[in-house]
Amino acid sequence: MLVGVSGLSALAAPLAARAVPADSPLASPSGPVVLSIGGALRLTNKDGQAQFDMAMLERLPQTSFQTQTPWWGQAHKFTGPLLRDVLQAVGANGSIIEARALNDYRVTIPVEDAQRYDVIVARLMDDKPMPLRDKGPLFIIYPFDRHPELRSSLYYGRSAWQLKRLDLR
Repeated sequence: MLVGVSGLSALAAPLAARAVPADSPLASPSGPVVLSIGGALRLTNKDGQAQFDMAMLERLPQTSFQTQTPWWGQAHKFTGPLLRDVLQAVGANGSIIEARALNDYRVTIPVEDAQRYDVIVARLMDDKPMPLRDKGPLFIIYPFDRHPELRSSLYYGRSAWQLKRLDLR
């Protein structure tokens, strides 16, 4: 299911809450793990962590938007679950997220960003899976074109590509 985003985060949050029950059991991955989440969370599925394969991320409600980024010359369409839905799926309790990429790039993201903006964990770019060479398979991406304040090095730096892990504090 593809959910369009109107940019009205306050209206989207109650819908997301119904779509991803806060205390649903977390399934176990059956394919390769593409995202691990640790730290301050209530729902885990392996050794105190929450692990997701791509199919698990696909089963979360999906959001798409088109936006320009500093990494490509033209706008691209990104699709994936809202970061706030991923956090809700694991019963996140923290106020800070440390995102870590495959190359060990680390960035701190306030959980408030996920509530205030429709930040997604993109798994598709232009309706196609993102290979490693194109910043995939997962990419935290902000809706830069919807909020002028997001067009800054602060938010560009929070857009971790080749995402592999989130830790909540």
